[in-house]
Amino acid sequence: MSYTSPTRRMPYGLWIEIELLMLAESNVLLVLALILVAGVVSGALAKLARLPSVTGQILFGVLLGPSVLHVFQEEDFHSLKPLVDFALGLMAVAVGSHLNYRRLAAARRRLLLLLGFEAVLTPLIVFFGLILMPNTEWPVAILVAAICVSTAPATVLAIVKETASRGSFVTTLIASVALNNLACIVLFEISRTFAHQAMVPDSVMSVSSLMEPARQVFLSAALGACIAGVLIILTRRIVRPDRLAVLSLIAILLTSGVSQYFELSVLLACLSFGVTLANITPDREEIGHGVFHTFEPAIFAVFFTVAGMELRFDTLATGGVLALIGFSGRVAGKFLAGYAGMSLAGATDRFRRWIGIALVPQAGLAVGLMFLITDDPTFAPIREIMLAIVLAMVLLNETMGPLMTRLGLSRSGDLGRDRARILDFLAEPNITTDLEGPDKEAAIRQLIKLTLATHNLPYEEEEVFEAVMQGERVADTCVGQGLALPHARLDVGEKIVGAMGISQDGLPLDTPDGFPVHCMVLILTPTEMPERHLEVLQALASAIGRDGTIQQQLYHVDSPAHADELLHLDERSEGWNYYLEDVEPDV
Repeated sequence: MSYTSPTRRMPYGLWIEIELLMLAESNVLLVLALILVAGVVSGALAKLARLPSVTGQILFGVLLGPSVLHVFQEEDFHSLKPLVDFALGLMAVAVGSHLNYRRLAAARRRLLLLLGFEAVLTPLIVFFGLILMPNTEWPVAILVAAICVSTAPATVLAIVKETASRGSFVTTLIASVALNNLACIVLFEISRTFAHQAMVPDSVMSVSSLMEPARQVFLSAALGACIAGVLIILTRRIVRPDRLAVLSLIAILLTSGVSQYFELSVLLACLSFGVTLANITPDREEIGHGVFHTFEPAIFAVFFTVAGMELRFDTLATGGVLALIGFSGRVAGKFLAGYAGMSLAGATDRFRRWIGIALVPQAGLAVGLMFLITDDPTFAPIREIMLAIVLAMVLLNETMGPLMTRLGLSRSGDLGRDRARILDFLAEPNITTDLEGPDKEAAIRQLIKLTLATHNLPYEEEEVFEAVMQGERVADTCVGQGLALPHARLDVGEKIVGAMGISQDGLPLDTPDGFPVHCMVLILTPTEMPERHLEVLQALASAIGRDGTIQQQLYHVDSPAHADELLHLDERSEGWNYYLEDVEPDV
């Protein structure tokens, strides 16, 4: 690689620095080290500026790449493609692991409505925005519109982890990212089929061409599920962390590599891998993406810095106007889909206003789908304009998107909540607003079933019921003021588990004050945590049992999400649902 001599406009020391960096092109490990340093430094600087580290890494990548300083050329970061592909697959597995069918039961209606509106409103708004521009061909508009459905799972997951966010909003956000990527792949394959017919005038639409999207989805999902199943079988009797890590690494590499070899969707296969692990072995965090927890910051830093290097400012000149229309239409579509879907689902205001904004980031899948078009000779006439529009849109979405996701997390109230609290076991998946009864035994059984459905406990329903009723025979747990706290101490792991049931009408149980029971909380505490057990009982009794305002609101909530917000987001809750780091640990 050759360079002109230093001039008066360029300090000689800077030229020496650039020359030294250019030597990295012959040494992949040196390239990796330098990019990792750049990613870590830029992420730290972004945090100092109160920006997401992802935004800093992407912008720093653009700065160091061929668009600005030319410190790294395409051959430099392309040598890291296997690592970047693995990172994308790993992140897809992590996103898929959040799609646990049982734990998302309370959010199912929200997710399906959001997915439906996203898959319709977003592409329609983008399509009509583009097609109304002069000289825009409809195959270009329909392909770009389909690509706009996707959200970057890596970006969203990185921001969630960086901001220590947790709660029902985060659960809905990550699950919806997995689902909209699935919808994007299906819509894109359908759009590509119709666009292909338009680009080949004499072609005839066949049944096989119409079935191609279904084939892609089925085979990709089946591949990921099968490899995950094999991993589960192989690790069933293995407990050594090193062996679990090796098998997990092999499984993820196989999923990515085999799907690439057969030209299937790597992202969809890895999503399926994660979903399979989440639903068959929900409590085995030591397999799958979990074994790479220590290295995740480094993987994210390299991934997003390299992503920034691949973005080009010169694409803005070619497809800038169309990209801006696509970007604006996509943001509008995401916001409207979120507002409409959450409104019909009966979600609270924080979901309606902020879920769509949090879904703006877009990167890997969009670029990957674009390459399917640009590498196909059939689409040669629209190759350049597709490159220009999609790359410019990704540049906009990946610089503005992380800021919007962080804003959504902040305004939703879930930002910074990934810290242990005394009532963490009472989250949306563990709450029902349809406590039926009619007697105490039936109500307790209902809560036991809900607890067992969301936790992989080594007990049958009857065993747990007998343990709880044994305590009831010693002392009635109806504490009055509409509250009942049935409980038992069992070997349930290292955390308290349980469930909450709400009955607006109230259950006519035998209570000390004669009031019906509106709220019943089942508490199953590990046998070695007697102090924490008492703390939980005290927190619930002092807050719900004595605060008339809390009772009035909690006893009349109409969804688990509303109850979750009252327990964890209401400002008054911090007095009794306190963070465990603020108290002395159990002795």
